[in-house]
Amino acid sequence: MTQKIIYPCVGTCSTQISIELEDGIIREVAFTGGCHGNTQGVAALVRGMRAEEAVARLKGIDCRGRGTSCPDQLARALEQAMR
Repeated sequence: MTQKIIYPCVGTCSTQISIELEDGIIREVAFTGGCHGNTQGVAALVRGMRAEEAVARLKGIDCRGRGTSCPDQLARALEQAMR
C-alpha cells in the first residue's frame, strides 16, 4: 500500500516535507525550503530505507539549539504516518 504524506514543518527553515511510503519503505522524500544540499542529501540517504530505521537514525537531531531539525522533522512525520 502506498501512502503519500504532506507534513508541515515546525521550527525549521524547511516549511514542508512530502513523503511517499510503500509498505513501510521510504520511496521518495522532498523538502520545501531549507538548505537545499542538506535536504537533498537526507532525502537521498533515506530513500529505500524502512521508515522505522530512518526514525531511529534521525529522531532528536538538533539544529542550532532549536530543539529540532529538518531530519528530526522527517522522523516526526514518519512516526505520525506509522500510527
